[in-house]
Amino acid sequence: MAIRLLERPQRQAYFERVSRHLGATRVGVEIDGLDIGAQREFDDLNLTGLTYDPRSDEVEIFTDDIDHHIAHPREVYVDDGADGLHSVEIVDGEGHKQIIRLKSPLALPRDASPGPI
Repeated sequence: MAIRLLERPQRQAYFERVSRHLGATRVGVEIDGLDIGAQREFDDLNLTGLTYDPRSDEVEIFTDDIDHHIAHPREVYVDDGADGLHSVEIVDGEGHKQIIRLKSPLALPRDASPGPI
């Protein structure tokens, strides 16, 4: 895994590419700031997309239940590797750190699936 800065010109294409290959991914968002402390925005929701709109300068996280918007991201860091994207850390326009953690669904062994009774 490598944590790297995602420059503004790269953001839209990167998030579009990630969204095309999400599969069954669960997501959680935490917001940290000196003035607000650490707050869990949501946890363990089905992620349906990530986008960056350069015109509005906004990152959007889409889930089956809610959409989360991050206005005017100052810095965007991605933690990704050969096995995929693990997290995105965004410093928003107010200086708060928003951490987006991606989780893969739990893979069960074949013998753990329910069989006939």
